[in-house]
Amino acid sequence: QVQLVESGGGLVQAGGSLRLSCAASGRTFSWNGMGWFRQAPGKERDFVAAIKWGAGSTYYADSVKGRFTISRDNAKNTVYLQMNSLKPEDTAVYYCARTKGAGPSLRMNDYDYWGQGTQVTVSS
Repeated sequence: QVQLVESGGGLVQAGGSLRLSCAASGRTFSWNGMGWFRQAPGKERDFVAAIKWGAGSTYYADSVKGRFTISRDNAKNTVYLQMNSLKPEDTAVYYCARTKGAGPSLRMNDYDYWGQGTQVTVSS
């Protein structure tokens, strides 16, 4: 049994920064890939970023490249999403998830555990 809990969301002005954390409990995820997704009101849930278990290589959606950074600390069973230069269009509920395998993956069906999400609101 694995539980993922996101934290670090909040209200920030455009151009500001936030760091999201996703803490895992129950079982470790050192051999799994991890990803971040987001869902804005009235829109579908979209891929944001992913990280592999091995060399730690990462992948980002085009909309966040150069602004967001995903990282992980396997010893702490935690994955992070550093968000810089935030824009109003980044406003969404952000979810972390664990892949069934090593990852990364852009497909939601490849993730077997999901957090409940944390709200990020960016004002103009």
